Amino acid sequence: MAFTLEPGQKAIDFKLPSTEGKEYSLSDFEKFKYLVIFFTCNHCPYVIGSDETTRKTADKFIKKGVVFAGINSNSENTYPEDSFPNMVERMKKHAFPWVYLYDKSQEVAKAYGALRTPHFYVFNDERKLVYTGRGVDSPRDTSKMTINNLDLALQELTGGKPVSVPVTNPIGCNIKWEGKDAHWMPPDACDLV
Repeated sequence: MAFTLEPGQKAIDFKLPSTEGKEYSLSDFEKFKYLVIFFTCNHCPYVIGSDETTRKTADKFIKKGVVFAGINSNSENTYPEDSFPNMVERMKKHAFPWVYLYDKSQEVAKAYGALRTPHFYVFNDERKLVYTGRGVDSPRDTSKMTINNLDLALQELTGGKPVSVPVTNPIGCNIKWEGKDAHWMPPDACDLV
């Protein structure tokens, strides 16, 4: 099996605490037709640079039955800014239109094969993966972006069309793995395309 979940594979269940004090698992999103899970964090310049674009995309598609769930899997020992209390503060400050979940054990990041922050996974109404990869092609500075792959995938999905580009390479900081150097990647992790 590839390191990262591949198109056609099913969403993997989880049970994670959110910044608003509730635990979430896959079943909590059942009332929504489509699901976007994305691995994110508090400190990464690629996340910070593209958060408002992600917000616009989430706001645009919520009325079409799409729900977003952000997951922070970064080790707070590597980056103290990525701690759960800082996640709570970040959501209070920015009021993003998604739930923000904490994967302290990093089990969910491993199960999904998350590579970077941000790394997006789009699931259809059967919770099968139809898109994985980057949100945009210039997440650190969206003034230079030429394509919003996430928006395109969601346009096609909600329009009843097959996703024309189901895989791109995520662009961002690598996941900060517990007990590892800040730039360490699992040996079986690789580019997606």
